[in-house]
Order: sequence, then structure tokens, then C-alpha cells
Amino acid sequence: MTFILDIVKGMIIGIANVIPGVSGGTMALSLGLYDKIIGSVSNLFKDVKKSLLTLFPILLGCALGIVGFTYAIEYLLSYHTYVTCMTFVGLIFGGIPVLYRSLKEKKREQGGIGVSGVLAFAILFLVAVGMPLLNAGGDTMSTINPTPGTMILLFLVGVIAAATMVVPGVSGSLVLMILGYYYGIINSLKGFFDALKVFDIGVMLHLCLVLVPFGIGVLLGIFLIAKLITYLFEQYGVQTYCAIFGLILASPFAIFYNTGLFGQLSSLSAGTLIAGVLLALAGGVVTYFMGEH
Repeated sequence: MTFILDIVKGMIIGIANVIPGVSGGTMALSLGLYDKIIGSVSNLFKDVKKSLLTLFPILLGCALGIVGFTYAIEYLLSYHTYVTCMTFVGLIFGGIPVLYRSLKEKKREQGGIGVSGVLAFAILFLVAVGMPLLNAGGDTMSTINPTPGTMILLFLVGVIAAATMVVPGVSGSLVLMILGYYYGIINSLKGFFDALKVFDIGVMLHLCLVLVPFGIGVLLGIFLIAKLITYLFEQYGVQTYCAIFGLILASPFAIFYNTGLFGQLSSLSAGTLIAGVLLALAGGVVTYFMGEH
């Protein structure tokens, strides 16, 4: 049962990583998988078998979520923007009770929040609000040509994206969009999956020149940042959780702004508004109960 549940949770994390403004790291925390993932990655070379057995169902679910939602993301955000965004806001906020209990445990171990905790909250809140505002120009790179220089750049972008995917509250997809690579990566993934369906080896190999260096960068970035996150939770757990809360509470703004939803709110019908609120509540309930198991 745990194996199946980890696959389902992994799918939600994978879907979250595709949504600009939604943090896969936050979703992992909300679902109660974050410590398991970070611990397994950090100890990968110390206990290979145990780490791989722990990570396999989660990674399988992530892959299924990314593959499935890569096709759905454009449609949902284009034609059902409000209800889609509200669902993910609910999914994120549903994990707050679990995070709050973790913060209370750290407070008992390391002391009160103090000035440092308040500053960590405020700084990361402002960072999360400011990141989407930097994306004023939008993502102009819809296709990526795999030149040697581009492949090196894709590797570096992968490292940055992985680091932001692992950090709770920070959206790796949003960072990719700010850097101008979001739609290029999404289109490359869709093109690869389409080529795989018809087994077009030429197109698959061409797109691998884009996706492989990016993927290697992602794997390296996850491993490096996992070590850092482990250290922060052990030495500065209270401040780290305060920073995470700042990022989480700012995430609705990032989601709404990045999807252009603020400009659509005034034209939404009462039925759509109510449906969005109901889906947010349902998402919150789902995350809460999944985080408890």
C-alpha cells in the first residue's frame, strides 16, 4: 500500500513541477515525502539499495505525472485557468498543518522563532513575490536548437532548475520561465513523447541533445542541494521552516500573476468562482490527508 501511495504522491509532485508558480518541493513537504526524498538522495552512496528502493516509486510517480501533465498543462491553463490555479493553491495550503507541527518540533529542539525567524519569513516572502515580477518579458524561447554552446547552457539551467525544485516554496518551472527556457523544455518533452509513440529515432535523438544535458544538470543539482537542505534543517531548522512558510504564503500571488489570472478575475462568473473555491478546498483536504499517511 505504501508503494502505491508513494507513486500517487510522486505523480502529484511531478505535476506540480510542471506548473509555473507551484513548488514541487513544497508539495513534497505537504505530502510528507520531503524528508524521505532528501534523506535518500543525501545517503545515496552510503546505502545505495535502500535509497533506490525508497526513491523508485516516488520517481516513477513523478515521471508519470510529468508525462501526463505535459500535454494537459497548456489546455488547462489556457481554458480553465482559474479553477486549475485554485486547485493547486488548495493542494499547497492543505499541507500547512503538517508543516506547522514540524516547526513546533524544531522550536522545542532549537528554541523560539526570534528575530532571525521573522527575517527569514519576510525575506523569502518578498523573494517569492518578486520572482514572477522579474518575468515581465515572458518566455520567448519556444524552441531550442542543440548547439554545443546551448547544450552547456542547458546543463547549467538544469542545475539551477533542480536546486529550485528541491527548495520548498520555490517553483523550478517559474525559474525556467524567468530564464526563458520553460516553453522550450516543455515543447522538447512533448516532441520527444510524440516521436516515441511513432518510434521516430531521428527526432528522438535530436531532442535527446536538448533533454539529456538538461536532465544531467537536474540530477546533479538535486544531489548538491539535498546536502545543503539537510544541513539547514539540522542546524537552522526553525529559520528554515519560517522561510518555507514565507514562500508558501506568497505562492498564490506567484501562481495568479504568472498565469495572468489577475486580469481575468473580474470577468469570471459566480459559478466559476464558486467552483474554484470548492476545488481549492478539495485540494486542501486531499493534501492534508495524504500528508498524514
